[in-house]
Amino acid sequence: MPNRLTVPSSLSRRPARPGRPGARVIVVGDLTLDVVLSPDRALLSGTDVPGAVRLRQGGSAANAARWLGRLGTQTQLVCAVGRDGPGRALVEAVRSDGVVVRAVRVAGRPTGRIGVLVSADGERSFVADRGAADQLVPADLRAAWFAAVDLLHLPLYSLLGEPLGSAGREAIRLARAAGAAVSLDLASVGPLLAPGRPAALALVRAVAPDILLATAAELSALLDSPNRPALGVGALDLAPVVIVKRGSNGASVHLLDATGAPITFDVATRPLTASDTTGAGDAFDAGFLASLIEGRRAGRSTAAGLRLAVLAGHRAAARQLTGPHAELDLH
Repeated sequence: MPNRLTVPSSLSRRPARPGRPGARVIVVGDLTLDVVLSPDRALLSGTDVPGAVRLRQGGSAANAARWLGRLGTQTQLVCAVGRDGPGRALVEAVRSDGVVVRAVRVAGRPTGRIGVLVSADGERSFVADRGAADQLVPADLRAAWFAAVDLLHLPLYSLLGEPLGSAGREAIRLARAAGAAVSLDLASVGPLLAPGRPAALALVRAVAPDILLATAAELSALLDSPNRPALGVGALDLAPVVIVKRGSNGASVHLLDATGAPITFDVATRPLTASDTTGAGDAFDAGFLASLIEGRRAGRSTAAGLRLAVLAGHRAAARQLTGPHAELDLH
């Protein structure tokens, strides 16, 4: 049965360049300044508590792009920032990981800023001031950037705000025209369902991603289903490969075999504890996608390739969770 499983054929079309990493990925979306607040104890109304306040590079698209770069993937990030110091510092930070940054500098809008409140259990709440991040327009994209890529990766944020949403849809058109696959991460329940569940479902169906990545909570909200074991199977009408990320419990893989029958298997991973989970999901995406593309190039069977890709995603997420988090240098 495993040998009959299918993954997007476009992931294996392009030969690797001699002497260069084979995988080539373009990511379109947000590059923002994260202001991370980590209180030492519960917040108290009307007064202050001790803790840490840190400035970091943020943005779901940029996080994924940086991890792809760290993993040796030829990566481009297409984004918009303000004509300000944070924008310049953020672009240089992403470039430091070998990513080609195609940043549009928007006059009159500050670089996007996200307030991240980290609770004691590592979960996060956000306040978003997206600023220039949503100002990427379709005309900013160039077909030549997509000509040799294996895959376009988008967090859902890249399809919501305007004009960024229109630029995201143009990126999909250019990627498809170039023969590249498309992966989509549902990213966050709030923005996902802001226009209503029918509109969210219509948006995902319009994208028709080759690979859909989501947490169980995100898929449950999108499909309006509390039956979490069946979520991935229920999402197979949205994408032929669905990865349900389960944090420290690994991930569930759902896909269709050659006859169109659904196949599901779980990949367990070693549990981790972390005080700050920011960026872990984006790191998982990067590790998973880089491994999957390289596995197809190496001729791995589909089942083996997907299992190894989940493990690679978990390793990248673990590095994000346990590694040092350098503060952004604004000078």
